[in-house]
Amino acid sequence: MIQSMTGYGKTVLQLPTKKISIELKSLNSKNLDVNARMPSMYRAKELDIRKQIAKHLVRGKVDFSLYVEITGEDTSSKINKTVVNEYIKQLKEVVNGDATELLKMAIRLPDAITTERDDIDEEEWIQIANGIKEAISNIIAYRKDEGAILKQDFTNRILTLRTLLQEVIIMDPDRIDGVRARLEKGIADIKEKVDENRFEQELVYYIEKFDITEEKVRLDNHLDYFIKTLNSDDSNGKKLGFISQEIGREINTIGSKSNYAPMQKLVVQMKDELEKIKEQLLNVL
Repeated sequence: MIQSMTGYGKTVLQLPTKKISIELKSLNSKNLDVNARMPSMYRAKELDIRKQIAKHLVRGKVDFSLYVEITGEDTSSKINKTVVNEYIKQLKEVVNGDATELLKMAIRLPDAITTERDDIDEEEWIQIANGIKEAISNIIAYRKDEGAILKQDFTNRILTLRTLLQEVIIMDPDRIDGVRARLEKGIADIKEKVDENRFEQELVYYIEKFDITEEKVRLDNHLDYFIKTLNSDDSNGKKLGFISQEIGREINTIGSKSNYAPMQKLVVQMKDELEKIKEQLLNVL
């Protein structure tokens, strides 16, 4: 079934000393574009994360975020006591103040806080990797739900196009009779003797020129193929886009050949439905 490229997935892990939140957001895009945000200590795993996202999400503008909140006593940030004491000593030479105020100023200065880079704990990473898998599963489920809504919309619009096509088919004989009548009236207005054989030849030529039999058949086939692709196991937005282009080509040809106002009104309605389909196809994986 089709999937939308719009999706959201989140997983929260509670580890002994930290809470880790994993978020995935995606929007439509022609290709896969992954933006990853995570603490520096996990950067060594970024390539693996990107590969996993690419394998499962395939296409879309994807934002991956990994947030860490320390909940235990363990912390990688330390006060550089030597530097802070030196700052306080220098501040006392510049301004009078109590120890607390001087400490507040010193702690904001460069290198007052140091961050120790820890190696990734493998047991911890296994839990995080499983959390990423869960977040990916969640965003895929979201995409499928959105895809089901899109599928229903496409089905309804293709049904509308098929209904309009049937109206074109029913209307076509009257259109051809109208073409014949206009040609005969034009000849009669000339008020000159006309070679009947030549007139019949010209009439056949113009009727063939305005004939839309092939376009009607091809358009009907394209509509069938769209629904067949829509109901396939894979989600292929690009393929549906190509089919919609072929549908548009046949509708345009019918419009240019119709030379009949009632039929051209139907063509305008068909174009409107097709444009709405094309807009929604931009969201399909």
